[in-house]
Amino acid sequence: MRLLFSLVVAVAFFASCNNNDTPNVDNVKVNLTTKRFDKDLFALDTNRMVPELDRLMTKYPGFGKTFLTQIINIDPQWSPDSMANYIKAFIGSYRNIYDSSEKIFNDFSKYEKEIKKGLQYVSHYFPAYKLPAKVYTYIGPLDGTGDGLSEDGLCIGLQSHLGGDFSLYKTTWVQETYPDYMSRRFEPSYIAVNSMNRIVEDMFPEKSNDDKTMVVQMVEKGKRLYLLSKFLPATPEFKLIGYTEKQYKECLDHEASIWALFVQNNMLQTIDYNIIKNYVGEGPKTPELGEASPGNIGSFAGWQIVKKYMDKNPKTELKDLMTMDAEKLFQEAKYKP
Repeated sequence: MRLLFSLVVAVAFFASCNNNDTPNVDNVKVNLTTKRFDKDLFALDTNRMVPELDRLMTKYPGFGKTFLTQIINIDPQWSPDSMANYIKAFIGSYRNIYDSSEKIFNDFSKYEKEIKKGLQYVSHYFPAYKLPAKVYTYIGPLDGTGDGLSEDGLCIGLQSHLGGDFSLYKTTWVQETYPDYMSRRFEPSYIAVNSMNRIVEDMFPEKSNDDKTMVVQMVEKGKRLYLLSKFLPATPEFKLIGYTEKQYKECLDHEASIWALFVQNNMLQTIDYNIIKNYVGEGPKTPELGEASPGNIGSFAGWQIVKKYMDKNPKTELKDLMTMDAEKLFQEAKYKP
């Protein structure tokens, strides 16, 4: 089964979010329905769990199995009674999380609309791609997976969107998996961003990076961010990369210094994982740039390289960009901030 879990700001440095070449996709047809698995799960009569669980699985034959086996890790070989008891205990433990989510997501239509708009752009640029037709909302473990994509549709873990200041995100057991620099993004506004990220990952799965240079990995990350920006053109760019607004602005203000960090330390052609991991991927900060700096600075630089290339080659189609050799793109971009 395919399973991937992993306010418009009108200021100058967000200009690329609202450029004049953004297509009008209002007439692109997208069929999308939201299924509230979370509501149905927490409405079960826990005094008769076996038949209630059977009824729930009949209603959700695909996503129900995904939820049980991949989200809350139930062994499918368990007896009906054992499975029912486990679900009953889960409902009891997570009732307060569900109640908190209902205050925000009792009406999910706003978020469905944002996802649908993103899918319209996906369909515009990649008409052959099979779009998900359903969105499943659920409540899962706070330290577990969040938003994903399965064969049934997009899976939205509402427990990961209760607001960055939600008290339980600060507990030790959640912080061990999702420290502050990650949990601050657990906002409702990231639902569409995460959903389109899962689409990008599904369309262009990342390949092994064992023998890839730093700059190649940076450009590959930059390609994905560029594609994401095309699927969500009205979303501020700081959200797309997961920075705060201030962090993103300062990165743009100090773009030349960021690039100098890689050039002057001869890191662009390294294949040393122990070096690359400090700059490409999740991280709390980039030590060389100060305590307030964001991590994942290599992806930021890669994104700027891709933008530079596309500025020089505006007729390049997205499908060609995504399959283009990253080293070749880097050489042709002639990026020098």
